Amino acid sequence: MADGSINFGLLTRFTNEVRRYGAGDPIFAKGEPGYELFVVKAGEVELRDGERVLQTVGVGGLFGEMALIDASPRSAAAFARTELEIVPLTEKQFVYLIAEMPYFALNVMRVLVGRLRTATQQLPPGETPA
Repeated sequence: MADGSINFGLLTRFTNEVRRYGAGDPIFAKGEPGYELFVVKAGEVELRDGERVLQTVGVGGLFGEMALIDASPRSAAAFARTELEIVPLTEKQFVYLIAEMPYFALNVMRVLVGRLRTATQQLPPGETPA
């Protein structure tokens, strides 16, 4: 699990819900409240700020975690880049997963750190994130 991907065999112990989207379908909009994070089971998701693609998330990756963790509105929009299957996790399921599988929390932290590093690299020289 060092690559940050999620083991779906273990995940199905906590939820069996799968949502399906067609290519181009919106998943959520920037500014919406977020009550779930999502794990990509099949396909790819684009995280966007307006027309700018911030990141593409593939199988085993997760997205939407920021709004779940800090209860702030969604910081970006999410769209299905391809035919897509995602597994939603509520805060209650998220906390339970962390308690049962601590490496899951480590994977979430790795995702957050990776996104922070990417954002920092995109800043002009000498600037720091707010």
